[in-house]
Amino acid sequence: MKHSSVFPSILTLALIAVVFTGCSRDPNVRKQKFLASGQRYFAEGKYPEAAIQFSNAIDLDPGFAEAHYQLAQTELKLRAWNLALQELNRTIELQPQNYAAHIGLAKMLISGREFKLAQEQVDLLLAKQPDDPQVHLVAADLLAAQQKIAGAIQETQKAISLAPQSSESYLSLALLQTQTRQPETAEASFNKAIQMNPNSAGAYLALGTYDASRSRFADAERQFRQALAVEPKNPQPREALANLYLEQKKNSEAEEVLKQAKGDLADNPDAYRMLGDFYFATGQLDKALDEYAALAHDHPADWQVKKNYTQLLILKSRLEEARQLDDEILKSFPNDSEGLIYRAQIQNRTGHPGDAVTTLQTVIRNDPDNALAHYHMGLAFQQLGSADRAQSEWQEAIRLRPDLSDARRSLANLALSRGDMPTLEQTASQMIKQQPNSADGYVIRALSFTRRGQFASAAQDVDKAISLAPQDPAGYIQMGNLKLAQKQYGDAQKAYQQALDHNPASGDALAGLMTTYLTQQQADKAVAAANAQIAKVPGNSNFYDLLGTALFFNKKDLDGAEAAFTKAIELDKNNASAALKLGQVQVAKGSIPDAIATYQRALKDNPREVTFYILIGELYDQQHDAANAKQSYQKALELDSNNALASNNLAYLLLQNGGDVDQALSLAQTARHGAPNSPGFADTLGWALYHKGYYQQSIDLFQQALQLAAKSNRPDNANFHYHLGLAYEKAGKPEQAKKELQRVLQINPNYSNAADVKKALTELHS
Repeated sequence: MKHSSVFPSILTLALIAVVFTGCSRDPNVRKQKFLASGQRYFAEGKYPEAAIQFSNAIDLDPGFAEAHYQLAQTELKLRAWNLALQELNRTIELQPQNYAAHIGLAKMLISGREFKLAQEQVDLLLAKQPDDPQVHLVAADLLAAQQKIAGAIQETQKAISLAPQSSESYLSLALLQTQTRQPETAEASFNKAIQMNPNSAGAYLALGTYDASRSRFADAERQFRQALAVEPKNPQPREALANLYLEQKKNSEAEEVLKQAKGDLADNPDAYRMLGDFYFATGQLDKALDEYAALAHDHPADWQVKKNYTQLLILKSRLEEARQLDDEILKSFPNDSEGLIYRAQIQNRTGHPGDAVTTLQTVIRNDPDNALAHYHMGLAFQQLGSADRAQSEWQEAIRLRPDLSDARRSLANLALSRGDMPTLEQTASQMIKQQPNSADGYVIRALSFTRRGQFASAAQDVDKAISLAPQDPAGYIQMGNLKLAQKQYGDAQKAYQQALDHNPASGDALAGLMTTYLTQQQADKAVAAANAQIAKVPGNSNFYDLLGTALFFNKKDLDGAEAAFTKAIELDKNNASAALKLGQVQVAKGSIPDAIATYQRALKDNPREVTFYILIGELYDQQHDAANAKQSYQKALELDSNNALASNNLAYLLLQNGGDVDQALSLAQTARHGAPNSPGFADTLGWALYHKGYYQQSIDLFQQALQLAAKSNRPDNANFHYHLGLAYEKAGKPEQAKKELQRVLQINPNYSNAADVKKALTELHS
């Protein structure tokens, strides 16, 4: 009996195992498990994890329409607009009757201003679902986006007639009525929305936002607090309240609200991230970094925390830590656009812009409309020396995201570097049009007016910038620039000091203040100003750079300058400006080997800084070390093949040391093309042509070199006359040759080739 009772139980267990194993291998069962898991993650706000689960379901069944639709909703949460669009289209292909997908697709097309395609979706929805109030609301959205407000109101009223108890429809109506400047009617609609659903935070938030737009801050606060009362677990009312305080410059109150949110909603990602985001938005990067470090420790599974923390580490130049975190992100999500953009930023900042281009090409291939990818692509091309391609990428970024101010600033900086003030003004005006309540555009336009002497227009823009952002140092800095250009030194000093009062770490403000003193030949005051700010912000590398600059160029204090530049580099190894000037100080002290060593150390931290290779080449040249000089110039050209100075210097070096004349000629032509107004580059090209035997052409270039030097008020150059004299001699023009060679000795009796000059003159007289 015992044996008979045991055996069936074993058989039963075996049968159960077979059944469950079969279920676990059934693709239909597995895909439903992935779908359910994704839905749980989505409900918890864990969108990257949800996306993985929905994708797993699709891998098992590419025709699983529900998984495609859920993945679309997840990509929307992740702001992966292009991927969401793809998934909505795929959902509709598989399930044409999924009208919710049609509505979602229409909304996305409207947001992307693809009005023709959106109209096709709306027409289909109106034909198939004429009694669905959501269809009429999306039709209203399309009309409103086309500024057809009357028609949008009609469609919204149809939605209300179909669902008279819908709070959402009254909210939509209220927002449209605000656009038609019907404040009383709009307010009534907001209140009707609240009446329809007094337990929904959305209506209170909308009315509070409306009150805030009319500067009724007390009323707005009351609405936001009511929203919080009805939905205490919803982070949006707290966010709205914090933003309201920020608008009133009540930063400490905003901070307290967000600290409370973090404590009350400790398990809600949207809530506990808000404090760190607040610190970031208000420019408190150190606090933001500390906050996100704590969040990364407390919430190691929150990928958005990892991403935000990575971006902050990049901004603080803690690149190795950022790289490690980003590798974690990309290991789990290899095609994550944000993770790839972080990788590209790190590559750009570590001197590998070519690698950054490759990384960003992957992002753009997967998501062509990713404006941030185009922006960072522009930065990479800028590092590679391709200003035109950089400009094109920034313009594309702005086309995709007109509010992307960083791209507009980059275009403004490019125009400024080119001295193109009309383009700078145009770019700034576009910024103002896009963000009329932001000070940035006014500051930049004021700069363009100041540079062209249009002081009245500049003053208007500066005043506007300061009124919009009275705590921002930028407006005061530009005021200082304007007053300095007008030689109103006292007012300039006051404006720069105001900027420093608002931001004691502002390098631009200190530079402006010191320039004002130096312009008045008050070097001691400039040095004192630098030391005063260093005492307030002792870890600022730029301040030591500015101090060293004044000590070196104005006080001729070589030891003091050397100490200041050394400290600047110690504080920031990427401060290429300080390293460059430290080498200059060492040369001035007679220690060329120390200067070469300084530049070589700087290259370890700034491997793509072409200037250091050129400077090393020039120093080796001074030491008559042609081999090392040549190698340095070649390295510079490997990084920037069209660099005019490196091309010129290498060309001259080859000509002086019996190198390849054809290569020298090609390099000299590159240099001349890059800097057509340089007298030295004209001389080098003429010298190359002389060595090729093209004497008349070389004469023309030597004459141009002398003319260009005279136009720029440079001292008469013995070298140019020497070369011209030799060319005249070869061209069979002895009298002109004598005149030029005699001029060489008049300019500099101790000219390095004086013996050759005298010999040539003797031969010409014989």
